[in-house]
Amino acid sequence: MTSSELCADTIISCNNLTSCESDNVTCRMPNTVCVNNTRCRIPVCYPIEQASLERCPPWTSSLSSTISSKWTIANNMNNERCLHTASVLISGKVLVAGGYGYDGYSDWGPWNSSELYDPATGMWTRTGNMTLGRYYHTASILANGKVLVVGGYRSDEYSYLGSLNSSELYDPATGIWTRMGNLAVGRYFHRASVLTNGKVLVTGGYGFDGHNYLDILNSSELYDPTTGIWTKIGNMHFRRYCHTASVLANGKVLVISGYGSDDYSYWGYLNSTELYDPTTGIWTRTGNINVGRQYHTASVLTNGKVLVAGG
Repeated sequence: MTSSELCADTIISCNNLTSCESDNVTCRMPNTVCVNNTRCRIPVCYPIEQASLERCPPWTSSLSSTISSKWTIANNMNNERCLHTASVLISGKVLVAGGYGYDGYSDWGPWNSSELYDPATGMWTRTGNMTLGRYYHTASILANGKVLVVGGYRSDEYSYLGSLNSSELYDPATGIWTRMGNLAVGRYFHRASVLTNGKVLVTGGYGFDGHNYLDILNSSELYDPTTGIWTKIGNMHFRRYCHTASVLANGKVLVISGYGSDDYSYWGYLNSTELYDPTTGIWTRTGNINVGRQYHTASVLTNGKVLVAGG
């Protein structure tokens, strides 16, 4: 096979394949399997009926924990923390970034530290610090394998208190964090979705939006990894935070529920849902779920349907 071919009897270019979900295990496309191949640099979704699993096994084939019903206590992190993010890198290691915790001496506050878990050794290793301590942020794995951290909240007695509009990029090859462009609106409790075109969509949250007080947001912004620039795009129909934002098989983003408001006439748990179309940049309302909720989960199944649980 040439350098653009991949693990199959029918040749498909890497450029025509989409990357796996941020967990590097699942695919949003129906009837596809997440496979591991060095030619494409990252785990990609490949049609099941065309994949040669002998030449290119599924990414999950080496994860014995996926077939075990037993939980095992792993080694401790270097810092105790909560409200952090955890991202599975292309290498299989796990990057934990930020959060809120105790320094072991006298102070509580937001961490700017990050550390890596190596499943091969079970050990945690410190890696580069973020430029700002933060919690309630998001962390997204980009197509190039780097990790984009966005927004969040910062609260300590020494510096800025409130929602952050900053973003920064982690390079697994160097372990270094680099400050990127600022969002138009500082926010936390927001959601970030990596689109099929590689851009990152940030939606809603809680923050400052043209006021001198915190408010629930209906704004959304788009990050372009080729330029590092954020662009403000169309507003959602509802202000919301602690919602979910799932990328569907057709590339659209489905935003579900959360806590918020429909132009201030109602405040509470939302049962509304809406779709973002990356080709038009337009938000469209779609069917309501049966029960309004926040802090829930939304999982895109292999048949393309979305399962919402809890809240």
